[in-house]
Amino acid sequence: MSWDREVHEISLRRALSKQQGGDEGVARQHEKGRLTVRERIDVLVDPDSFEEHGEGAGFAEKGEDGAIQGFTPANYVIGLGQIGGRRVAVGGEDFTLKGGSPNAAGLRKSVYAEELAVRFRVPLVRFLEGGGGSVAGSGGSGPRTVGSPVYSEPRFKIIAEAMGAVPVVSCAMGPVAGFPAGRLVASHFSVMVKETSQVMVAGPAVVERALGPSLSKEELGGWRIHTRSGIVNNVAESEAEAAEQAKRFLSYLPDSVWQLPARQDTSDDPNRAEEALLSIVPRDRRRSFEMRDIIRLVMDQGSFFEISPFYGLGQITGLARLNGAVVGVIASDCKHFAGAMTAEGSQKSKRMMELCDAFHIPIVNFMDEPGFMIGPDAEQSGAIRYGMSAVAAAVQSTVPWATISVHKSFGVATAAHFAPNTYKLAWPSWESGALPVEGGVAVAYHREIAAAEDPEAKRRELEERLKEGRSPFPAMESFAVHELIDPRETRSRLCRWIDWVEPLLEDLKGPVTWGMRP
Repeated sequence: MSWDREVHEISLRRALSKQQGGDEGVARQHEKGRLTVRERIDVLVDPDSFEEHGEGAGFAEKGEDGAIQGFTPANYVIGLGQIGGRRVAVGGEDFTLKGGSPNAAGLRKSVYAEELAVRFRVPLVRFLEGGGGSVAGSGGSGPRTVGSPVYSEPRFKIIAEAMGAVPVVSCAMGPVAGFPAGRLVASHFSVMVKETSQVMVAGPAVVERALGPSLSKEELGGWRIHTRSGIVNNVAESEAEAAEQAKRFLSYLPDSVWQLPARQDTSDDPNRAEEALLSIVPRDRRRSFEMRDIIRLVMDQGSFFEISPFYGLGQITGLARLNGAVVGVIASDCKHFAGAMTAEGSQKSKRMMELCDAFHIPIVNFMDEPGFMIGPDAEQSGAIRYGMSAVAAAVQSTVPWATISVHKSFGVATAAHFAPNTYKLAWPSWESGALPVEGGVAVAYHREIAAAEDPEAKRRELEERLKEGRSPFPAMESFAVHELIDPRETRSRLCRWIDWVEPLLEDLKGPVTWGMRP
């Protein structure tokens, strides 16, 4: 006697699970301009590389003869695939079933996602679209269990552990609320699709019932809100672009904290010297310049991948390559608040420092720092607390740093640009001090200025005199910097530095720990 009948049932369950929410459910998903979760996985991973876990999970309805009459699959898909031959864990909600709100089998599979990535030490990519739990179906008659067993570990423990073990990427592909929204922010990189995705703690109906305001999903948690709130890092024009951003982010990261990022071959000359760098910083200190141009001219061509461009606007963060080696980039943007560290900018910089520390990525810092942001808004937002937290992250950083003093560095915030054993380079355009000249003169010489026959002329005279004393040459003479350099030398200097520090990274493999920070 063979097991043909049971084997046939296994095959049938697998086939039925691929139907997801049925033809109508899939059609509704496509009408909204969104792919199904299985289609998204196909876009992300190499062809035929996806190996699903729990392929037949779900619940069958059987007739009196034992034949399957209906099948409701788990509405979470999870498994292992490959991106460019590199193994990753990938999964997501099936919105065609219950709007992504997990059924019993789907919930178990979703909880398994982080376990799978951590167990095999591979990156995790989540495609999020759903509303978490639902009050529907919470009733019923007869004995039943509620809650989790007292001996079970907290569900979020493995989510937190994954953040310290493997790269985690989350893509908001449609409405994301509740538990999926919590998962979205528990990521090293997140991206949402413009117009078709929204991120909310709770949806419009719950918000209106609880608080009164009637808002659309887009008004409540659309991309215009959350690229500026810091909830998501980046925005994509389409689902395909979101998948490409996920792939690109992962291309800079190792598989886990027990490995190092892969160095790539490059045809970009490490000694390339860009003439534009010589004049990119204006002599007129009141004029701004484009720091992103400096980053692109110094890093391997086309390698800079910016993260969170619409959040914490005074700071620029991202990943790039130097002579094929991965580096994290942190820079000041003088076009916003003169580059001052706001509460948001400090959190953005600190997050990049922690990402680089976690995955052993050297940091290149382009400094143009006027200090912590001042004024009533800064005080109300707690700028000094978040700024000092960024300072703590910098001085406790374990990875090699190179800091290029491009334009200015004033006040305590300067400490957020240097880690232990930082390689310090400076451009001739750099000036430093306790305060910017203008503010410092106004404070230190207010009586002398007020008593002068021409207060404005006196103020300008004092400012010019003090500016002359802020030349970077004394710092070079005193060995307060490693080198004062021609800006055109920046790339070649950094490419040599990355070769020096690369062997040191081997000793950093494994999880990192931090103490309490402000």
